[in-house]
Amino acid sequence: MSLSARNVAWRAGGRLVVDGVSLDPRPGQTVGLLGPNGSGKSTLLRLLAGIRATSSGVVTLDGRPLREVGRKAVARRVAVVEQHAETGVELTVEDVVRLGRIPHRGAWAGPGAEDEAAVREAVERTRLADRLDQPWHSLSGGERQRVQIARALAQRPSELLLDEPTNHLDVRHQLELLALVARGPVTAVVALHDLNLAAMFCDHLVVLCQGRAVAAGPPGEVLTEELVAQVYGVRSVVTAEGPGGRPSVRFLPEEETEPRQTAEETS
Repeated sequence: MSLSARNVAWRAGGRLVVDGVSLDPRPGQTVGLLGPNGSGKSTLLRLLAGIRATSSGVVTLDGRPLREVGRKAVARRVAVVEQHAETGVELTVEDVVRLGRIPHRGAWAGPGAEDEAAVREAVERTRLADRLDQPWHSLSGGERQRVQIARALAQRPSELLLDEPTNHLDVRHQLELLALVARGPVTAVVALHDLNLAAMFCDHLVVLCQGRAVAAGPPGEVLTEELVAQVYGVRSVVTAEGPGGRPSVRFLPEEETEPRQTAEETS
């Protein structure tokens, strides 16, 4: 068993932001959350992490509701990387990565051998060894994102939740990051805007629209021209030309599409 959601919903200002969504990733699976702005991707990730309580439905970890598992136990298992991370404290890259070990340590305990090994491994996997002494505030957006990934990996989670992790990254680092997640020994749920990256690296896709899951399944079954038109309001050509015969989406010029209104992003 792993992290799962059953018919979860969350309301804000009387509006259903997430409306009856279920998610049950297999252990080790990489699940992509797709959908336009305002579809509920970020909110669903926060429900899965226990950052927000569901209005209805339940999120479970190994079959137990998160509220019964306890916050510290959840933090040891579930790592979260959100879109934006800020701090008013002067920290170095190494300081930030070491934050990933806090759930595994006692209140007054210093870092042990396992903590040091986890930090070294995370730094190596994210290629940050030459940046450890660099101040956090001096980093670019893409560099900060890589450091947050390293912090999450240092946590040594069994479940990893990432909200638009490829934002601010150049193409090379986008590919490296998602390959790292897909190859890792974790169950990952990743919110993405790029349909082709989702097709390349995800085992399973869940597509949200106005808070509801409108499609779910392997990329080859989910990513169709009809779905892209329905959810995103654009025309496309979908072929099986991606790596390993996975779908590849090519969007048609904007002048050939019909405009479509979407709800404002709620996060």
